[in-house]
Amino acid sequence: MNNGRPDPSKSLTGPSEPVGSRAGADPDDDALLVSRAQTGDLRAYDELVIRHRGRIFAMVRNMIHNEADAWDLSQDVFVKAWQALPRFEAKARFSTWLFRIAHNVVYDWTRKRKIDSAGEFNDEIFDRERIDPMASTAPPEAEAPDVSMEHGELRVKIQAALFKLSPEHRESVVLKDVQGLSYKEIADAMGCSIGTVMSRLFYARQKLQALLKDEYEAR
Repeated sequence: MNNGRPDPSKSLTGPSEPVGSRAGADPDDDALLVSRAQTGDLRAYDELVIRHRGRIFAMVRNMIHNEADAWDLSQDVFVKAWQALPRFEAKARFSTWLFRIAHNVVYDWTRKRKIDSAGEFNDEIFDRERIDPMASTAPPEAEAPDVSMEHGELRVKIQAALFKLSPEHRESVVLKDVQGLSYKEIADAMGCSIGTVMSRLFYARQKLQALLKDEYEAR
């Protein structure tokens, strides 16, 4: 790297690693590891990579639906995070910061391929005051996508339905229902307001319910 710091990409392992953090790792310990990594401690950064690589890979794979490209982009996320780490100020959780970098990496990648998402609802201009912050964003009686995706053939159908959403709507569902982030964390990761996150989730889940109507009615 041109910043003279060690190259963390050499320590990354492949996507066959279990999705999720290392067993027994406490996310609250990230701050100590980040502090050490910011001084150039590559072993501390290795530990951060081990903790978070599964969730980052899962997010990217769910966004682009291509395992080989998802692995390459996940590596890019951690290389970019290492390069930017001296500027990380812990205003958000380290994991949220990583999701933000992953968001940018995926969107840069999709823009370069001119992926057309025309025709989706423009939620940036949606009147967020009309959404009750206390209301459930999931369709009534509908199973959350992350639960449904555990069930064989239905998982394939839900994956296909997810890819009929715009990238923004798909990412909001992945971060909320698969990764379990809070509205605030999703807003930080996607660089938008909490109201926009709620709007995206509301319309994404409505569209998913419509796309999977036969599956829901069969249960």
